[in-house]
Amino acid sequence: MNLFFRLLHLLLFSRTRSRVDVLDEVTTPFRVWPTDLDVNRHMTNGKYLSILDLGRVDLMLRSGLFGVLRGEGIYPVVASQAIRYRRSLPLFARFGVRTRVLGWDDRFIFLKQTFERSGEKVASAVVKGIFLRKSGGRVPPEELVQLMGIEMSGSTLPEWVGQWVESEDAAWVDA
Repeated sequence: MNLFFRLLHLLLFSRTRSRVDVLDEVTTPFRVWPTDLDVNRHMTNGKYLSILDLGRVDLMLRSGLFGVLRGEGIYPVVASQAIRYRRSLPLFARFGVRTRVLGWDDRFIFLKQTFERSGEKVASAVVKGIFLRKSGGRVPPEELVQLMGIEMSGSTLPEWVGQWVESEDAAWVDA
């Protein structure tokens, strides 16, 4: 099944799923289809990243953020992500992707996403996102927080997120 059809499914059926707050954790159900497989007959690593996109879309749709952003001419972009694989996902396996906002700093919003199958962690990712305006320019996280209706003046990120960002910045400079 092509990701386009999975996206279409999310768009059509998000209205029938429970509404959530943008800071809630959501679980998006999936199944491994033949087009998701690699030569080892399990889901290929690149497909995980594409499915992470759909988990984020599900959170935005169910929280109402998708419509707000579209109305403001704002769209999300992944600036960076890191993923760790622990188990394989075989053909036709059912699995879920848990998505939640970890927090934000002065430039980025960070999310944690976890693949789970039968209660076991399959893979886990951290995503650093940025929001851009269609008219050009970056949208500061403070503005996004206001658009999301969050009444928090700031966010506290886990220490490991800061360490990841620092190591990533150092690797970029050395490249």
